[in-house]
Amino acid sequence: MEVEGSAGPDVPYTPRAAKLRVVLGLLLVRGGEVVSVEALTDELWQDDPPRTATTTLQVYISQLRKQLNAAGDGFGREALVTRQPGYVLRVDPEDLDLTRFESLHASGRRALESGDFARASAVQRQAIGLWRGPLLSDTPHGPALDAAAVRLEEAGVAALEQRIRADLELGRHRELVAELQAVTARHPLREEFHGHLMMALFRAGRQAEALRAFGRLRQTLVDELAIEPGPALQRLHRRILEGDADLLVAEAAPPGAVTVTQSRGRPVALPAADPAFTGREDELARVVHLLTASPAGACVAVAGMPGVGKTALAVEAAHRCADAFPDGRLFVDLEPEPGRPLTAAQALVRLLRRAGETGSLPEAAEDLRDTLHTYLADRRVLLVLDHAGSEAQVRPLLPAGAGCRALLTMRRTPASLGSVRTVSLAPLPPEAARTLLTAASGTSAGGRAPGAKAGAGVDERAALLEVAGLCGGLPLALRSAAAQLAARPHWTAHTLADRLRNARDRLDALRVGELDVRDVLLTCCAMATAEQRRAFRLLALLPDGPFAPGPAAAVLGLGTEAAGRMIEGLVDARLLEADETGRYRFHPLLRLLAAELLARHEPEDSARDAAGRLAAAYAGALTAAVRPADAAPGLAVLVDVLRTAHARGAWPAALGLADALSGGLESQAAWHHWRTAHTLGLDAARRARDRGGEARMLRSLGDLAWQQRELARCEELYEAAVRAARGCADGQEHGRALVGLVDVRLDAGAFDEAGALLDSALGALPEHSAARFDALRAGALLALDQGDEATATARFTACRELAAALRDRRLEAYARRCLRRLGGTGESDPAVEVRPGVWRLREAA
Repeated sequence: MEVEGSAGPDVPYTPRAAKLRVVLGLLLVRGGEVVSVEALTDELWQDDPPRTATTTLQVYISQLRKQLNAAGDGFGREALVTRQPGYVLRVDPEDLDLTRFESLHASGRRALESGDFARASAVQRQAIGLWRGPLLSDTPHGPALDAAAVRLEEAGVAALEQRIRADLELGRHRELVAELQAVTARHPLREEFHGHLMMALFRAGRQAEALRAFGRLRQTLVDELAIEPGPALQRLHRRILEGDADLLVAEAAPPGAVTVTQSRGRPVALPAADPAFTGREDELARVVHLLTASPAGACVAVAGMPGVGKTALAVEAAHRCADAFPDGRLFVDLEPEPGRPLTAAQALVRLLRRAGETGSLPEAAEDLRDTLHTYLADRRVLLVLDHAGSEAQVRPLLPAGAGCRALLTMRRTPASLGSVRTVSLAPLPPEAARTLLTAASGTSAGGRAPGAKAGAGVDERAALLEVAGLCGGLPLALRSAAAQLAARPHWTAHTLADRLRNARDRLDALRVGELDVRDVLLTCCAMATAEQRRAFRLLALLPDGPFAPGPAAAVLGLGTEAAGRMIEGLVDARLLEADETGRYRFHPLLRLLAAELLARHEPEDSARDAAGRLAAAYAGALTAAVRPADAAPGLAVLVDVLRTAHARGAWPAALGLADALSGGLESQAAWHHWRTAHTLGLDAARRARDRGGEARMLRSLGDLAWQQRELARCEELYEAAVRAARGCADGQEHGRALVGLVDVRLDAGAFDEAGALLDSALGALPEHSAARFDALRAGALLALDQGDEATATARFTACRELAAALRDRRLEAYARRCLRRLGGTGESDPAVEVRPGVWRLREAA
């Protein structure tokens, strides 16, 4: 770690204390993001934080601010700020070598993908030049810095590999040989470097040495891992063995030249086929069929969410259609840099250059289009137009010749292109996702790492399936996961699954080298309107799983029709998925992103109000239902809604939902959900200073404790409910709490005390209420315990009549059951139904 200040590099501003370097290091690695107190504590002390961890961390932050203030006047106060739930360090990207490296690396990668090899080489060389060694090697690492170090090490290796690849394209193979021999010695298991060495040697006229390089790698892999080199390297080996002249390039190609392979007079400018491509055979067959059998003028679009594998499918289809397009197959990325799509003129120039047009070209888009159409006339050529942003961008590029076709990849379905045939891609199903993980990571087909103990394959296969599920079947995420397994032979699928289970850190864990799932998903958000982006993050407040337009309308604060239009817009933008039942859902990783954006960008009061509206909507549905349990998607989901409303501070709405849940919780004997919901409801009532709500929640929790036979606890809760009800003059709730105490006294055999409490309860309760039913029930039980069956029968009869008047079938059925038992054989029944569905065994005389 090095901190340079206003006085220059000779004055030391770098913190000397290891703990301060840890805090500063993590804030820098997560630059611009809020780092929670919990994350900083984990990094500093892992599983053994001191009792004063929070206070100690505050001291560290204060000391860091002072040191940063010394480095630049006021810098610490301005840059290191408190932001719930932790701290954020704002540093200009140009002032941090890490962000400069990442920016240069990304720029070089885009240049390489667009065919600008000279720029790719130069920019990646700059990026690599910023490296001074492993990340923060003088600073103790916790889990987050460990993960960042691994990620950046992988990114550094990727930058080196891409720079070498660009240099090979530029014909610099002779000067690369010595460097690649050193690189392969440092990275003996990285097949891509061995492939580059083989290519450089072959192009330098050293075919035998190229073959020996393959032999050495194969021996290493077999000896150490019991595996063969991957398919791509084996294909390269065969081509070198055969002396394939198509592998050769002109030496010292001019900077910026576009490399076009000429095969039997036809231009082929396609990315290499992906050796790990798998799991899309049906979609691939459909694309190939549409390209080869559609009428003249038709084009084919592959659509889907970001990271779903559109480009990989399109490239694979283009390779498989070689015979159908004998005059060439040309590939152009229409958005080589995120957020900076090519103009029609730029795209036309790239197409013509890839087609082999070396002369001067016109400048106007219309003239360029005419030039392209002239070239394509009487030819059979496939144009692959990747990352098309809109129909307007694509329309000037579509071929007019009868034998030509265009293959587009787009996020949105291009509805306004009349001649388009669209193939939509969904995330991979579990087995196909596991197969992609296996192929991309180089693990064995059964999912067991070479050399693992016998019998471990089944467990490892299950772990791979879990990883696939945590990635949501998204190919980009699966490839990121596979890259980590391939780069770390000591990891198993279980290791990776452990790292991905924590939803809060999953997107961080899916960032390796140049593969950053979060960044790709963010580009999709960036293309949406401001209203859509806000709706996207607010919908993260919904419970996980499919949702209908109604709850979404509540969260968004819109009418049902307006909410429906907004949701369909998010579906079109590939930020939501729709199913045939009219329900919607997030892809799991997009849901995590929405939650991140909600925490980062949505004002607290807005999120609180949205969570409150959702809880109120569910509470209203429950209250209006004939039977509460029928009105909702399930108690677990409703408790999750309640938990969210409570966490966001929507106290009245959280209490309202807790109240509405009461009947369902009791009738289903859902003890765990009952305790959670009404504990949250009690806290919400107290924070809202609602004494009546406090009394209701205390009495309900007392009922739960009574059912669970926690008699001391239930008595405390009922007595607290009595006090709360008196404090707000709520006679009905006062009476219900007293009935609870009656049940406690009956359990203890204190019949006189129970009778006195019952008289007070009956005096406080309205004549026609469910609470009075409860008091009559307790009175009937008291009469039974005292041997007065006539009084018990009269009170159960009153219970039945009151339940019928209230139209409460559950209570009416309970009263009828009790009356049937009383009118039976007269034999003493060993069990009594003391509350609906709750039985008490009598002790034997």
